[in-house]
Amino acid sequence: MAEDRLTFKQMCARFDVTPRTLRHYEYIELLSPDREGRARFYRPRDVARMTLILRGRRFGFSLEEIRQWLEIYDQGDGWEGQRDVWIAKANEQLEELRARRAELDEIITELEDLRDASAK
Repeated sequence: MAEDRLTFKQMCARFDVTPRTLRHYEYIELLSPDREGRARFYRPRDVARMTLILRGRRFGFSLEEIRQWLEIYDQGDGWEGQRDVWIAKANEQLEELRARRAELDEIITELEDLRDASAK
């Protein structure tokens, strides 16, 4: 069983995060490593949660949204409940990202027009 666990340093290296980030995720209870004295050991469950946390951050979700989503599984709703919430949240985030992309496209066009007008 001990060979299934990662140390604090191994966890940081595996996910390319700083010790401060990892400690913060523990502080806000996204991760709950086993403790042996001052040492922390991360189980496969923590590794899976860290994967989901980083993926969620990449997609633009807040840590609070991620925490709430992870809690669904812990509260006994299992992966089905978690999946249903994920789909709804993903749809909301996709809508937001598309709106931001449209805004960026407008800004790019405006900047290009201003640049071209200035070059004349």
